[in-house]
Amino acid sequence: MSESVYKVIELIGTSPNSWEDAARNAVDTASKTLRDLRIAEVSKLDMKLENGKVTAFRARVLLSFKYTND
Repeated sequence: MSESVYKVIELIGTSPNSWEDAARNAVDTASKTLRDLRIAEVSKLDMKLENGKVTAFRARVLLSFKYTND
């Protein structure tokens, strides 16, 4: 079995609709520039408020991908 190395980055996705959409937006955006995405872990959920109303859902996501030298 070959050994692999993975890098973990932290992203914050946002959505006006839900935390699930916010997390998905973070992963979808990262997948446009990163390869070999492996695991996404939601580490924190919060909301943006304006005038006492929820205006956005935010999901902090730890995302791992395979590290390569190419």
